[in-house]
Amino acid sequence: MKSYIKKCVSVFRIKFLYGLQYRIAALAGVACQFAWGFMEILLYKAFYEADAAAFPMEFSQITSYIWLQQAFFRALAVWFFDQDVFDMISSGSLAYELTRPIGLYDFWFMKNMAMRTSQALLRSIPVLIVASLLPYPWGLSLPASPLAFIMAVLSMALAILVTTAIVMMVYIISIHTISPYGIKALIAALGELFTGAVIPLPFFPGGLQRIAELLPFGSGQNVPLRIYSGNIAGGALVQAVGLQLFWLVFLVIAGKLCLKKSMRRVCVQGG
Repeated sequence: MKSYIKKCVSVFRIKFLYGLQYRIAALAGVACQFAWGFMEILLYKAFYEADAAAFPMEFSQITSYIWLQQAFFRALAVWFFDQDVFDMISSGSLAYELTRPIGLYDFWFMKNMAMRTSQALLRSIPVLIVASLLPYPWGLSLPASPLAFIMAVLSMALAILVTTAIVMMVYIISIHTISPYGIKALIAALGELFTGAVIPLPFFPGGLQRIAELLPFGSGQNVPLRIYSGNIAGGALVQAVGLQLFWLVFLVIAGKLCLKKSMRRVCVQGG
């Protein structure tokens, strides 16, 4: 068991260091995150000036939400896939991957998670520093309490794991398809909407908001960003983090079972 864990850690470390090489691309990405973040904040400001009482989040909360969203954009985007995995499936290299001394699910999971965290690290630091220096309420505000900060960090880690587990299901489904583009487009569209990437889930109509929060997508960026901004607190915070844990365990177990079944009847599409 100890040896297997070391292998998983090695896969993560190699892919993580590989992702850190793309510093220029990350620098360009930071500029994009700032531009997009300011545009979103200015858009919300126009609506809040019309009738601030009509919105379910305070303006300072929405600005913190947006800056955190931009900082951890790469880590929490459901549509951020590892193209190498799809190439393995379509080229026939999947057969070679089965000979590795590590489970295929764990191998793909660690690769995707390392890719997300490495690229998020390069982008998040400058965004968080600049956003925290902006005047209130335009910048990144401090959380309501040290406990809220700790829970937000814990929830962020769970959100990255849940997002990776969702992406793993896309990889597994792609084994049975001629082309992965259909399932990728479907998950990307659903993920952008129901993770709160387009608009925060509190802005959804009541019934739809509750459904979105219960879906696995709702256990992604929606939870840590709202915990940090103060929109989720008290008993609702415990329930939200508990739901994240549930979806993580469920998706990982379901993914491993589905992949195991798929390997029994896998059709290698490549040479």
